[in-house]
Amino acid sequence: MENHPSHSGASDLAARCIHVTGVVQGVGFRPFVYNLAAQLGVTGWVLNSSAGVEIEAVAALPVLDEFVARLRSGAPSLARIEGVTIKEIEVQAPRPDGFVIRHSEARPGEFQPISPDASICADCRRELFDPTDRRYRYPFINCTNCGPRFTITRDIPYDRPNTTMAPFPMCSACQAEYDDPTDRRFHAQPNACPVCGPHVWLHGSEQQRDEEAIRAVRRLLAEGRVVAIKGLGGFHLACDATDDAAVVRLRERKGRVDKPFALMSFDLAAVERFCELNDAERGLLTSRQRPILLLRERPDSSISPLVAPGNRYLGVMLPYTPLHYLLLEPAADFPIALVMTSGNYAEEPIATANEKALERLGGLADGFLLHDREIHARCDDSVTRVLAGDELPIRRSRGYAPYPIHLPLPVRQVLAVGAELKNTFCLTRGRYAFLSQHIGDMENYETLRFFEQMVEQLARTFRVEPELVACDLHPGYLTTRYARERGSPIPVQHHHAHIAACMAENGLTGERPVIGVALDGTGYGSDGAIWGGEFLIADYGSFRRVAHLEYVPLPGGDAAIRRPYRAALAHLWAAGIPWAEDLPPVAAASSVERRVLAQQLARGVNVVSTSSTGRLFDAVSALAGVRQVVNYEAQAAIELENLCWDDEEEEGYPFGLTRRESLDGEHIWEIATAPCIRAVVADVWDGRPTGLVAARFHNGLAVLVRDVCHRLRDEHGLTEVALSGGVFQNVTLLGQVAPLLEADGFTVYVHRLTPPNDACIALGQAIVAGRW
Repeated sequence: MENHPSHSGASDLAARCIHVTGVVQGVGFRPFVYNLAAQLGVTGWVLNSSAGVEIEAVAALPVLDEFVARLRSGAPSLARIEGVTIKEIEVQAPRPDGFVIRHSEARPGEFQPISPDASICADCRRELFDPTDRRYRYPFINCTNCGPRFTITRDIPYDRPNTTMAPFPMCSACQAEYDDPTDRRFHAQPNACPVCGPHVWLHGSEQQRDEEAIRAVRRLLAEGRVVAIKGLGGFHLACDATDDAAVVRLRERKGRVDKPFALMSFDLAAVERFCELNDAERGLLTSRQRPILLLRERPDSSISPLVAPGNRYLGVMLPYTPLHYLLLEPAADFPIALVMTSGNYAEEPIATANEKALERLGGLADGFLLHDREIHARCDDSVTRVLAGDELPIRRSRGYAPYPIHLPLPVRQVLAVGAELKNTFCLTRGRYAFLSQHIGDMENYETLRFFEQMVEQLARTFRVEPELVACDLHPGYLTTRYARERGSPIPVQHHHAHIAACMAENGLTGERPVIGVALDGTGYGSDGAIWGGEFLIADYGSFRRVAHLEYVPLPGGDAAIRRPYRAALAHLWAAGIPWAEDLPPVAAASSVERRVLAQQLARGVNVVSTSSTGRLFDAVSALAGVRQVVNYEAQAAIELENLCWDDEEEEGYPFGLTRRESLDGEHIWEIATAPCIRAVVADVWDGRPTGLVAARFHNGLAVLVRDVCHRLRDEHGLTEVALSGGVFQNVTLLGQVAPLLEADGFTVYVHRLTPPNDACIALGQAIVAGRW
């Protein structure tokens, strides 16, 4: 501890009122301030308010300057300081009690960000496995540096009475830690121990609590059973990931035919036994967010191939709660990894309450591990991957939400309701965009109710009273209907929202437009067609469509999305290629169906015009014999990417470019897909390997994006490109497109904070609708 000279009178002193904003509550910030003040000899006080952290500090001016500097540089690891405002105030006499922590103050209308949930820290993990520690093997061990935050918070300021830990009064030992400024659990709101805190038990055997319950669950899992486990933000369904029969059992019960399951393993050493890891992936796996990370599976992996059929990547996470560590503890008779998938049927929201889980998951699980700490905010696991050393989010939820996106310009208070698939919503205030956790696909009443509840909760928590509501242009979305019920919403075109979101998270002010490349499966166009292969000139205020994939008539609409062979037949028809029965998608359709589809296409009956890149991926996948029918979104495209040869093929399939005049008199580039389809068919007829076909398709599409952007730069003088849309979750494609553009002199913006898929749409809607 440094020694600082004492001051005999107020004449030598200065005083400052300091206001700190950002994620500064529930992260040990007040204890940090207290101990820093004690170390430097500063007197005064600190408190939490609804607006952040307030500090009054009195000391000699050089000491105050050092105090403020170290507030910024030495803040706790979970803190994220957005701003520090300092105001000079009149010096009072030094406080006889030195520096104190005052009670929190709720201030009407004020708000401040909430910390996401944080994985168990190294100190708590050591105590968890220390037989001499009083919290030895306690499933709810935490401190100011880790543990639940968002999922237990009912309101701000973040204090125990405003959390679901309120029903658990601290015992004398926990209270002493909580009151001790030198203790790691000083003002840790979820602080608890086996004497006073929550407990776990095995349903049906309530006498089996804590350690006995955990041992019983481990036995069930080792025997191949499926167990529902209540965690941090909801229930997981778990089983042995190395047991084919257990995985099949879970798939059959959950109604999940092929969609990959997530895995959890005890530590990095265990993960490296079945996955390949680089340093960036090791860092992300062990980060405090602990997301599900998509990792390349090793050839000698012991994981059941039924965990992720047709996929060379596994979604893997490490334990992020003490309960997980106890469940996954290595043993000779225990699996190296567990399936840890969301506790729900199909597309329903993840279960959170004990009674509801027993009711809804009763037919799925052979056992239930329950606990009595309420989950206030449902929160799925986040999913991410690494590309060229940087993170590429796929699903932004636990560990990330609801930390705000800092906007490059102030916006009005907006509720942006997002898209239909992979829904998130966004609330804005000032320069903060509060993006919700993953809501899911808005296809049923249960998900809509979850959406409505979270809108109410986050609006209340962050004191947002929306002046405007923004929605997608599509009139049939449940989110659009919800927005209309709230008033007169501002519709934002889907792909404009994609590009605006990418611009916003990259800090672009919108003073100059960018070339926006938005490639995805489905987005309602301003002409009523289904867009998805779009090149825009866009800023926040407007966009121009300057190039797109040519329209292809899609027979049956949504039916073609579930049956990629239909997309292939449509592309063959549009390219003038006969439906030869030796082509896989032709063989997949019966003669009766082919006859009906041919009539639909010829007459334009029950067909939808689309420029979708997603449907082009489907068509190529079907033509290459990869996937004719899908049972989860983008399955055909994912499996095509997974078969792609790595760096073994340089040739790419060609596309055509035609300049034409649009209906509004603008000139636009139309991209012909027929040359690509003809080349795919030729390679299929020549018996070329599927991996080569996949590689040539990816290569050709990447070169196409570069070439179109090059032409648009020549025409419009723009050198910045924003890449968005679900197709850019494909790291094979994105890993080619971005370097090609950069080598051609472009500045390229990609998603690093929000997913490129429809989960970013709400952010784009918010800044388009809400800018001042």
